[in-house]
Amino acid sequence: MSLSRRSLLAATGAVGAASAASAGPAAALSPAAAPRGHGHRVRTGFDLLAADGYALLSGQKVGMVTNPTGVTPEVEHIVDVMHGDERVRLTAVFGPEHGFRGTAQAGGSEGKHDDPATGLPVYDTYQKSGQALADIFTESGVDTVVFDIQDVGARFYTYIWTLYDCMVAAAMAGKRFVVLDRPNPVTGRSATGPVLDKKFASFVGREPITQAHGMTVAELALLFNDRFVPTAAGKKVRLDTVLMKGWRRGDFFDATGLPWVPPSPNMPTADTALVYSGTCLFEGTNLSEGRGTTRPFELLGAEGIDRKWAAAANAERLPGVRFREAYFAPTFSKFQGKTIGGVQLHVADRAAFDPVRTGIALLVTAKKVWQDFAWRADHGIDRLAGTDRVRTMIDAGAGTAEVVGAWQSELAKFRALRARYLRYH
Repeated sequence: MSLSRRSLLAATGAVGAASAASAGPAAALSPAAAPRGHGHRVRTGFDLLAADGYALLSGQKVGMVTNPTGVTPEVEHIVDVMHGDERVRLTAVFGPEHGFRGTAQAGGSEGKHDDPATGLPVYDTYQKSGQALADIFTESGVDTVVFDIQDVGARFYTYIWTLYDCMVAAAMAGKRFVVLDRPNPVTGRSATGPVLDKKFASFVGREPITQAHGMTVAELALLFNDRFVPTAAGKKVRLDTVLMKGWRRGDFFDATGLPWVPPSPNMPTADTALVYSGTCLFEGTNLSEGRGTTRPFELLGAEGIDRKWAAAANAERLPGVRFREAYFAPTFSKFQGKTIGGVQLHVADRAAFDPVRTGIALLVTAKKVWQDFAWRADHGIDRLAGTDRVRTMIDAGAGTAEVVGAWQSELAKFRALRARYLRYH
């Protein structure tokens, strides 16, 4: 991600009509009781929609907002599956950043084209919002826009804002909107980090949610529609959500039995997602966040950093994580082709690990041990953190506990709001 752009197979059963719990005008297809035990399989929103013969989309011309993560458990792309099924009328695809088939790097997209595999028209939604995006939905001729993209649980991962922008545009264009749910790969246990101050709103954070939101995309859609979309579009979108079956809030991705498809080029594994909501803050500094390595966001460093940083980070005694002195040469992005020093994060206890607190501690210690530490000149750190307090407090010499303590009041309020939209136990 760059600051310009931007996660047990139960018994077969029909989804049934969209008639369960709702927020605002939104109806949600509720999950049945989750199977218990190690290695259970989760059925995604798409799995349940297809099992019900696409009844929720009957009689509708459908457009899909998706990317390479929109796959079945057999790793067939859902667009290919739907295109070959006469029970659903798929007429268009809408591609986000990196593109529908995933051919573009960070800050890029595939443009408007016809998909070679299906012949379907693919419309480019990247960096489009408001009336411009509403016009694309109108041009496509679809009745219903369906969203199915794997998120990674961080506010600055842009696919949730593609979701938001598409909901706003669908409301403006008078289109129905359906969200097919997928797991939050780093669990949905809790929200952590600062809440976005609207003064710092951008495509890496449109509305005031926490840095690590602890929600699924369907839960976020319910929150967005109830709290934010009316402000942006003048009316709520006609929203339906198809919830998962078998997912529990404490599940990490490897407990779902689902295949991991990288949601973007620098999110190669679910381990990356685990640290991302904290270490992505380094995009706002002059240090490498590990792009151009096999461990982006787990490796951090710069020229002139040595073992002192790992020692200082370990001295913070952060729960669930240790830091190793590391040296690496990024193949692209910051310090391309140069051997630099820094740290590698090793998460030993995922349940105890707090990625946002860890990210703050690493910023604090990096500034202490490396005299060349600097923020990006455009203050991109403020857009990533959703506030200027992280930057100004660290510059003033604040420690980790003081910086983290500064957002606890707003975090408590968001957690109370978030609780209204949670749909899984």
